[in-house]
Amino acid sequence: MKRPETNNQLAITFFYYRDLPAAMQFYEEVLGLPLAIDQGWCKIYRICQAAHVGLVDENKGMHKWTAVKPVQLCIRVPDVDDWYSYAKGKNLDGLSEFFENRDLGIRAFVFNDTEGYQIEIQSATGLGA
Repeated sequence: MKRPETNNQLAITFFYYRDLPAAMQFYEEVLGLPLAIDQGWCKIYRICQAAHVGLVDENKGMHKWTAVKPVQLCIRVPDVDDWYSYAKGKNLDGLSEFFENRDLGIRAFVFNDTEGYQIEIQSATGLGA
């Protein structure tokens, strides 16, 4: 059987929360992401064009909240320095120092959302692969 040849329309990564309203406030007010799709117990926010993150009430979703979060949400921005200044002013949990990865050609920093998901904000340096 042949795979359908139509283009994909949307990419959504889902995170599971005990306190969905607190997560919503963080993604709306701190990250400034617009709500794209409201499904009640699942809120889908647009990161850029067709990339989205879905915040799910763990009581209704396909998975449950866990303390260990082996995933990271990475957002590439034009000016990581501006975002770092902003993040420092917000006193975000787990805020790292700047780091540069020459192999990947990025400058970045990380912090945690309200329930421990790590978010990386990065800009390309033009170096590396």
